[in-house]
Amino acid sequence: MTAYYNLIKREQHAEGVCAAYYKPTEHAQGAWNEHEQHMAPATGVLTRELSQFAPQDNMRIARISLDILGLIPLDNFVITTRCIRPGKTIELIESVMSSRGRDCIIARAWRLLTQDTSAIAGLEDQDALHQPNELPVWEDMKGWPGGFIKSVRLVAEADRRPGKGMVWITNDTKMVAGEPTVVLVHLMGMVDTANGVVPRLGLGLSDAEWMFPNTDLQIHMHRAPKGRWLGIEAVQQYGADGIGVTSSVLHDVHGPFGRSEQILTIRPMPR
Repeated sequence: MTAYYNLIKREQHAEGVCAAYYKPTEHAQGAWNEHEQHMAPATGVLTRELSQFAPQDNMRIARISLDILGLIPLDNFVITTRCIRPGKTIELIESVMSSRGRDCIIARAWRLLTQDTSAIAGLEDQDALHQPNELPVWEDMKGWPGGFIKSVRLVAEADRRPGKGMVWITNDTKMVAGEPTVVLVHLMGMVDTANGVVPRLGLGLSDAEWMFPNTDLQIHMHRAPKGRWLGIEAVQQYGADGIGVTSSVLHDVHGPFGRSEQILTIRPMPR
């Protein structure tokens, strides 16, 4: 089975800091530039490092916040992980991806205490109209170039349109070669595609006159996701001064499990 990354080595440093060295494969290639990584698998491998760092059985990751500091090179990189705020019920951990001598992404995750709150559980987000196996294959996303987009499979609701719609996405690619990919890593490694499933200016890069890359990705989860399919119920909005936002309700086949937000910088496509 193919993979997005190869693990080169892992080191334990002083004060509990972990450094993991990776090499990306062609499947991690981004859509905007052929020499960069796509943010989606980068989110997945960062989630892998966050979730493996000193886990506690009675806590889980409830929020992942990622800030993109610039282009993510399609080149070797290191992820350095540390605990910022330790605690028995609330904990904040950080993973920083660095390549070619600079930081590329800063990811922080809140781990929160889990306990039985089923007696008061309640949601306002609605279940998806259809399960992914009930929907037709959606090929329009393939208008975007890059190895990551080639690696995924998508289906979509019939009413998906520029600016709003529901799309399901999955893939058969391991996050790291030779190692199993847990559900959280698998699903988090696709969330960033939310910015490309309902673009207001249409799909595809070849004829695009505007670009709208996101500079962050915020993911909040009110429950742990399950399964192999990620449902993205996305809304994309552009302001009048060069800034936009993509907001999504995140689903698995059991229902909504969280939300994501991405802030966008909207600018003319360089030619």
